[in-house]
Amino acid sequence: MTHFKIHVIDVENSLQNYIWLLEDTKTHEVVVVDPTEGEIVIEYCKNNYLKIKQVWLTHWHKDHTAGVPKLLEFDASLPIYGPQLEEKKIPFLSKPLQHQDQFNFNHFNIEVLATPGHTLGHIVFYIPNINCVFVGDTLFAMGCGRVFEGTHTQMYHSLQLLTKLPNITQVYCTHEYTLSNAKFALSVEPDNFILQERVEHIEYLRLLNKITLPTTIALEKETNPFLRAESIESFSNLRTLKDNL
Repeated sequence: MTHFKIHVIDVENSLQNYIWLLEDTKTHEVVVVDPTEGEIVIEYCKNNYLKIKQVWLTHWHKDHTAGVPKLLEFDASLPIYGPQLEEKKIPFLSKPLQHQDQFNFNHFNIEVLATPGHTLGHIVFYIPNINCVFVGDTLFAMGCGRVFEGTHTQMYHSLQLLTKLPNITQVYCTHEYTLSNAKFALSVEPDNFILQERVEHIEYLRLLNKITLPTTIALEKETNPFLRAESIESFSNLRTLKDNL
């Protein structure tokens, strides 16, 4: 049996960032995923008796990396894992990673998948033995990241790659964009009954100011129009439509 817990820190910023922490509950060591800020991570770990062992970065954007210098100030020996293709934009990267690389955090084996589109070097961290994936800004609940550096073709293929993960895989995205994504999804697929039910549930959660994540690959396949797009052209039309709202 794998002993773990996944913690969330709500940054409470305008971009609605979440920082995820994967804890080995036997050792109380944690991985910090995409730290927007360092101080709040350090404070959270102190308050919960957790020891930071690794930092994982999905891409170079500041709202995913800005906390790293403070974490290194706190512990200069921390290994910083992230995309090799973005080394020039992440000067503190010490463990550069490429597609299909594997590494360990204690008894967890992590598989790296390249998902370019949002940025050219974007990667995600998939952990098969606990059925979860940290997807950064590639996939959102009922949405996907804007295509800033890559192409619509790249993003389409990146999302299709994620659909190949097991249906039970828990998906940890980095932003609370679910409600706005839900409204767009419903405008695209108004007759999708599963989507209708999900939107109601999301509206209820947000009314209570509760987090809407994680989601699952299975649920996204049924309710996320960007994953359900049957061609690159169809995906591109959807992404352009969403961008122009």
